Amino acid sequence: MRTLAHYLSARSFLLPVLEAALLSLSMVVAFEWRDDQWSLVQPLIYGLVFAGLMQTAMSGFGLYDEREQRFRLTMQRVLSAYLVTLAVAAVLFYLFADVMVRRGVFAVASMVALLGVLAVRYMAHRAAAMQVPTRRVLVLGDGPEAGEIAEMLRVARSGRAPRFAAQVSPQSLGDDDGPLNERKVEPLAATVRERRVSEIVVALRERRGGREPLTDLLRCRLMGVQVIDAATFYERELGLIALDHLRSSWLVYGEGFDQGWLRAFVKRAFDVITSFVLLLLASPAVLVVAVAVRLESSGPVLYRQVRVGAGGRPFSMLKFRSMRTDAEVDGKPQWAAVGDARITRVGRIIRRLRLDEVPQLINVLRGEMSFVGPRPERPYFVERLVEQIPYYELRHNLKPGITGWAQVRQEYGASVEDARKKLQYDLDYVKNHSRFLDLTILVETVQVVLTGKGAR
Repeated sequence: MRTLAHYLSARSFLLPVLEAALLSLSMVVAFEWRDDQWSLVQPLIYGLVFAGLMQTAMSGFGLYDEREQRFRLTMQRVLSAYLVTLAVAAVLFYLFADVMVRRGVFAVASMVALLGVLAVRYMAHRAAAMQVPTRRVLVLGDGPEAGEIAEMLRVARSGRAPRFAAQVSPQSLGDDDGPLNERKVEPLAATVRERRVSEIVVALRERRGGREPLTDLLRCRLMGVQVIDAATFYERELGLIALDHLRSSWLVYGEGFDQGWLRAFVKRAFDVITSFVLLLLASPAVLVVAVAVRLESSGPVLYRQVRVGAGGRPFSMLKFRSMRTDAEVDGKPQWAAVGDARITRVGRIIRRLRLDEVPQLINVLRGEMSFVGPRPERPYFVERLVEQIPYYELRHNLKPGITGWAQVRQEYGASVEDARKKLQYDLDYVKNHSRFLDLTILVETVQVVLTGKGAR
């Protein structure tokens, strides 16, 4: 389903909402059971804090990943997230007297929360295992694009994924594309009825000159069958805009690219508040990193690098220096590589923990960057990528971000082909960005930081 300008499965929307409510109410239940002298407001506040801690830990262990997981692995990750939450909550609730929670209350709340989450996950697992696919997809086309979609449907393992029903060549439908009431042969409609098709994906390279069977497709639409193109299919199933299936008309006439002063105001307010709070919280770590960088090698602690921002305007992006000062002694920009010898020992640590990105919060406060958006690239690379990758300049319609949809979905990019893959996610973000999608990216960013995925 398409919710809040983003394609979203019912499970990925309901599961975190249900668990947040359950975790919050577990604290309220514990207070009512063990300490009924409290009003409802304070237990609910504690419950929201506890829910935030637990769900942050769960996202860090990959429990909100869309991909299917074995039930045993899910249980192990729930228990791991639970232990991490207990440790952090113990510090908050017992070291700070103003927010202290009695041990009996906390014990009851944590046990109710654990049992509740385990029960919810078990029911979700059973529901996915027993779910009968409601979408049977027919692929219309005989080229490599159609074959790629058909193979993707054939190998799908998720109980929620659409199922492959058939692949039909447009040549097999004949040349009769006249009015509905004059059409005598209905090969596509017959296949739809025979295979119980509920959706048709049109994957035709050439749609002009009568090669797209409009009459057949219209008849199927009148039968209640949904008809979509390949670009929409990839956007819905993979959360990206596939460049190989993209037409300018699809971008112009399709949904998305919604802008407005309210959305811009809310996003800017979120950026300023979040960046200011994170700078305060990270100030001890900032001091430690600054001292470590300075002690290891001579040179500036902060590294300023020109990047391309919104509207193609350049700006100086701030980072903690993680490479030697002679990293680009010849003056020619280079992609970072796995095991890059230019990276210092401290640099490897802060890159893995993403601490080298913390100074970019200053760029956010200046208004040069946003907290979430396409990652900014250097002008040297942008000039070449614009020439080699279609629609690359569209990613500059929004402010660049510290984290982004491509960063949590794609490994670190170090080539033109990697940049092409990441652009497919960046275009999806530019087209469908919303506060909900920003929240989804922030949740997945926690997992990326904790696992060190993509760090170089």
